Amino acid sequence: MGGGGRSARGPGRLIAQPSPAQPRGPGGRPDADIGRARGRAGSGSSMSGAEQSHAAAPAPDSDPGRAAVASAYQRFEPRAYLRNNYAPPRGDLSSPDGVGPWKLRCLAQTFATGEVSGHTLIDIGSGPTIYQLLSACAHFEDITMTDFLEVNRQELGLWLQEEPGAFDWSVYSQHVCLIEGKGESWQEKERQLRARVKRVLPIDVHQPQPLGAGGLAPLPADALVSAFCLEAVSPDLASFQRALDHITMLLRPGGHLLLIGALEESWYLAGEARLAVVPVREVEVREALMCSGYRVRDLCTYVMPTHLRTGVDDVKGIFFAWAQKKEGV
Repeated sequence: MGGGGRSARGPGRLIAQPSPAQPRGPGGRPDADIGRARGRAGSGSSMSGAEQSHAAAPAPDSDPGRAAVASAYQRFEPRAYLRNNYAPPRGDLSSPDGVGPWKLRCLAQTFATGEVSGHTLIDIGSGPTIYQLLSACAHFEDITMTDFLEVNRQELGLWLQEEPGAFDWSVYSQHVCLIEGKGESWQEKERQLRARVKRVLPIDVHQPQPLGAGGLAPLPADALVSAFCLEAVSPDLASFQRALDHITMLLRPGGHLLLIGALEESWYLAGEARLAVVPVREVEVREALMCSGYRVRDLCTYVMPTHLRTGVDDVKGIFFAWAQKKEGV
């Protein structure tokens, strides 16, 4: 992916959640106690003036499949993952037929309807990426980012606090401003996103209370976004379904879920880590959403072209789903 520049921090206050390193997607469970401290955003960088809550390590997982997933993610390397997926060739946004423009267009067009809006939004399993929120930030004042792995939360902190060495997302910000057509500068887009991300929290989608019982994020949320999380941290389809059920409990009835994920992928690389993925098909995604109490508003797919099959995974395509939680669920 690439591109970038620095912009003002904005008024938003960030709650950072350091804890022992764990995977992208599932995550440590936070304590309820929030204390003021200087949280570390990453090696050699501090999150000055941030509110920090001390996160407890998650209890050992008795499910051997999920435990194996958690163990594999201990070797996850955020920068390798970013190079593989968000730098050229996959991060080349110059071709409208590329995977990056497709994802950004799906998100921008959905938010442009005006139906997905409110006060609070939670990004489920953010990983080390922020692109999935570039269109969302104009529609929600309070955004929570989450991840299982401390190294990913640190990577997010580098960008949110404009620390030296943060990954450069400006090419993505510029592209979103272009397709939204509002005359907004990419610097203002990034400034708004930084201001509206209020906290970065640990999460474990395999727990009935994915964010723990500490009440650090306002619940229920008006909307959820999740990109490449559930299928990447679930050992099988049943686990994928349960994880979807768990995050759905964070969403108010009538609220919206925007879900992006891999189709028919069984593994991907992130540095030395080779991570297993549960292969899902479009029909299985649709059925899972309906089983979790959603009305599927839109579900479209992208076939990964040959020149973007770079050997870092075996993904066949990408899905984008817009689903609305039914009243009474």
